Amino acid sequence: MPRYALLLEYDGTHFCGWQRQRDLPSIQKLLEEAAAPLNRGVPPTATASGRTDAGVHAEGAVADLELALDLPPERVRDAINARTLPHPIVVRAAARVAESWSARFDCLGRGYRYRILNRPARPAMEAAKLWHVKRPLDAAAMHEAAQMLLGRHDFSAYRAASCQAKSAIRTLERLEVTRVGEEVHVIAEARSFLHHQVRNLVGTLYEVGHGRRPVTWPHEVLEGLDRAKAGQTAPPDGLVFRFARYEPEPEWV
Repeated sequence: MPRYALLLEYDGTHFCGWQRQRDLPSIQKLLEEAAAPLNRGVPPTATASGRTDAGVHAEGAVADLELALDLPPERVRDAINARTLPHPIVVRAAARVAESWSARFDCLGRGYRYRILNRPARPAMEAAKLWHVKRPLDAAAMHEAAQMLLGRHDFSAYRAASCQAKSAIRTLERLEVTRVGEEVHVIAEARSFLHHQVRNLVGTLYEVGHGRRPVTWPHEVLEGLDRAKAGQTAPPDGLVFRFARYEPEPEWV
């Protein structure tokens, strides 16, 4: 059966996350149901490059699935997009891939962006895509603290209690904090992340930004391996799955 890779963009505000959960609206369920007519009426199983939580968005997530019909990738893209309307999920591009190709296991890197609106006035336009923080944040101090977390470490202090990963060892390749006008952006990149790792990192750096903790504190938390000593889990609203990296990249159309 032909296998396809799908490059996805979605607004996760009203979804329970990527993973199918009984009768709740999920990205996976909607995508599989939209692809069913291309698979003789049977919803195929879609596997994601990374499973996002409820309320988390994506602009470059990747999924793979097998279909009974052998179609050009652009036909698959357009057919699924026609059937996901009016829901805020779009297949930006599609590609034929090898039968053994996996969006999850062949992924060499994943990237996220977290947006904080840092001003007294609440947002009117993008309330579901930002974390609104009224008090001024010191983005430079947050960035300085973030650089002490780079590299290969045991990130037990930054994983969710429900995380099912066998090991908390991860290599954090990039963690940058910058101010962009009224917003503070946190960019995180690694081969893979633990459950809630990015949101827990953001919630901990937030304490530094407020001046409540010194720039060395997030690293002290890291070395302590205790989730209870870290900052809050930042809300899901501001988190976007930016990209999944492959070598070679699928031939997107």
